[in-house]
Amino acid sequence: MHRTGMHHDTEACYRAVKSKDRRFDGVFYTAVRTTGIYCRPSCPAVTPKLENVTFHPSAAAAQQAGYRACKRCLPDATPGSPEWDIAADVAGRAMRLIADGTVEREGVDGLADRLGYSVRQLNRVVTGAFGAGPLALARARRAQTARVLIETTTLSFADVAFASGFSSIRQFNDTVREVYASSPTDLRGRRGSTAASGTIGTRIGVREPFAGADLLDFLATRALDDVEAVDLAAGWYERSFSLPHGPGVVRVQLTDRPSGFVAARLSLADTRDLAPALERTRRLLDADADPVAIDDQLAGDPVLAPLVRLRPGLRVPGHVDGVEVAVRAVLGQQVTVAGARTLAGRLVAAYGEPLELAGDHLVSRLFPTAQALAGTDAEEIAMPRARGRALAAVMTAVADGSLALDRSADRGETRRILLGLAGIGPWTADYIALRALGDPDIFLPGDVGVRHAAEALGIEDLEPRSEGWRPWRSYALIHLWSSLNTKES
Repeated sequence: MHRTGMHHDTEACYRAVKSKDRRFDGVFYTAVRTTGIYCRPSCPAVTPKLENVTFHPSAAAAQQAGYRACKRCLPDATPGSPEWDIAADVAGRAMRLIADGTVEREGVDGLADRLGYSVRQLNRVVTGAFGAGPLALARARRAQTARVLIETTTLSFADVAFASGFSSIRQFNDTVREVYASSPTDLRGRRGSTAASGTIGTRIGVREPFAGADLLDFLATRALDDVEAVDLAAGWYERSFSLPHGPGVVRVQLTDRPSGFVAARLSLADTRDLAPALERTRRLLDADADPVAIDDQLAGDPVLAPLVRLRPGLRVPGHVDGVEVAVRAVLGQQVTVAGARTLAGRLVAAYGEPLELAGDHLVSRLFPTAQALAGTDAEEIAMPRARGRALAAVMTAVADGSLALDRSADRGETRRILLGLAGIGPWTADYIALRALGDPDIFLPGDVGVRHAAEALGIEDLEPRSEGWRPWRSYALIHLWSSLNTKES
């Protein structure tokens, strides 16, 4: 089922609500006139009568219509719509930036500037897609961030309000009461506090099936010492990352049966960074993917069908930092994964800053910034000279603002800029689009691992055949890599 604008299809939405279908959580929201609340489609409560419900494209739209969040299903904590990644249009890119806290840091003017639109144009586009403008969407996100902090930390309510992006305690109290029909004190008392101040334990919603173990294996194979840590037996992955107000560390528990959620533990230098930390972790997990639609499409190919059955819900591993993806893509040109990891480790040792953050974590450094790497000396870290020049060119473009490597960027324009830089070819540009920009339709027919997998599977017409895998070729690519006995992809 095509889901763009699905909230307009009352019958389809109501069928999803009656079946408690989790696949539609985050795609639309159900508002119930008789109770004044809104829910996710999978809410376990008794299904309301059709004549008593309306459907909305976002939690913010339901809130603007006067509805409060259901206390049972917590609809504001759903996965995001998979359509954002398929279309990658202005509205989807705006939503990603709003989730990352851009409105709190830069205002709507700053959000519009990032996207190259006027404020008026942006309001029209975003409201048309989500039923609410950027300010209302940001308010809904602040309310969700506040709830997480209230329920999982011992922070004072004043600190929670500040960390969530509210401008005053009164605004914080009024918003929490309006959205949740509870005071902050009631929310804390009902759930209890289970984490020490500075460490936040939470859950990230994902659609099932979710091949968490395969995602963990992919990340473990490429993990950098000091920046990343993995325990395959315990099933967790940890990494450091730079956030707008300071460093952070996230640890996620990755299993194949997450019951709709992935457990996450965050340590932050500044709690104002909770929203961007969660959003970047969602990108890492590919949390907003629609695995049922993807698997159905790919399983239509008789060669891919056995791979899909073996790994249902396989995700495309994203990343918390587009700069790091670009660096590792450049370093990975024509070398093995192990070789690229060795080169990246040298960069971390030479240019990465020590992680100054208290907490129980195993990582100790931050990945180098674009500014630090713009002047990379290839000979200093035993890197091929041509690769060093390519790395410096990309990092200089990021540092001077001419290249953006996050999901606010237009994918086509980003690719054009990358291909215009010395030493950057299609494989590098497309790998960056795959993991940093979240493009679900990337394919790398010239990749050594892809060719080996195709040969093993007896695929001779690889490029023409891949046309039938659109718009999910990125997932087909991961299936091909995962089919190899070795991880040299």
